[in-house]
Amino acid sequence: MRAVWLREFGGPETLVPGPAPDPVAGPGQVLIEVAHANLTFVETMFRATGFGPFRAALPVIPGNGVGGVIAAVGPDVDPARVGHRVVSSTGGTGGYAERVVVDQAAPVPVPDGLPLDRAVALLADGRTALLLAGAAGLRPGDRVLVEAAAGGVGSLLTQLAAAAGARVVAAAGGPRKVALLRERGCELAVDYREPDWTDRVHAATGGVDVVFDGVGGPLARAAFDLLDAGGRMVSFGLAGGAWADIPDGLAASRRVTLVRPAAPPEQLRALTELALAEGAAGRLRPLIGQRFPLERAAEAHAAMESRATIGKTLLDVR
Repeated sequence: MRAVWLREFGGPETLVPGPAPDPVAGPGQVLIEVAHANLTFVETMFRATGFGPFRAALPVIPGNGVGGVIAAVGPDVDPARVGHRVVSSTGGTGGYAERVVVDQAAPVPVPDGLPLDRAVALLADGRTALLLAGAAGLRPGDRVLVEAAAGGVGSLLTQLAAAAGARVVAAAGGPRKVALLRERGCELAVDYREPDWTDRVHAATGGVDVVFDGVGGPLARAAFDLLDAGGRMVSFGLAGGAWADIPDGLAASRRVTLVRPAAPPEQLRALTELALAEGAAGRLRPLIGQRFPLERAAEAHAAMESRATIGKTLLDVR
């Protein structure tokens, strides 16, 4: 089968297309014919340094999220599952390929009416956005600042916050992303590369009640300073290279709650199912900003690392 290999840690060029043995479903497993592979920023970090939630010995086929059709099942798995459209985590590796084998409990059915590419775009980002929104305890009238609002998770958070009755301020890096956010109906969109961006937010809102921090670093600290007493700062990403450095004592003195939510596997599955259902109903609309053929995975990683991407980046396998 066609696949993309990582044989050494380093730049995007270390992702090299090449053949791989066809996997075979064993006991308790299913084989998925992959249509789309989900890309996440943490995969670029793993490729560069080996850092990440999963450990794998090189050489390895990267990729932790796919969508496709169950093509075969192991000897003790219900054969009626063949032909079902699903999305699935892979356990950390194997996703940049035409076929992948996973435990039979891993795939999540894709509802009728939801295209596979949108389902894959919601696989990681949808459940994450729902988890974050729940952790923030959004209330009608909340003033909510979403960092990296033109990204995969951020674009979904703006929708969830608006649906909760919040007043949403969308922050992104660069005029192209800000223009996109305005086109998508955000009341206020600011460019956090501009030196006066926090002044603009404060002038428009008087301060905020919730910050969704997907960037970290100095930008997160600037966003923290916009929070009123009793506010909540929910951190979910470190696109800036480091988590937000907010001392607990400072947060306590400001009466700000710092939240970095986590969820057990059973909750993550329930959130994935909910994200897909909301997508099928049209209430959660993933933004697929760019797509690359499987063989151009290196270009996809380079685009993500350059911060040139918007929304979700997918590898189209078929």
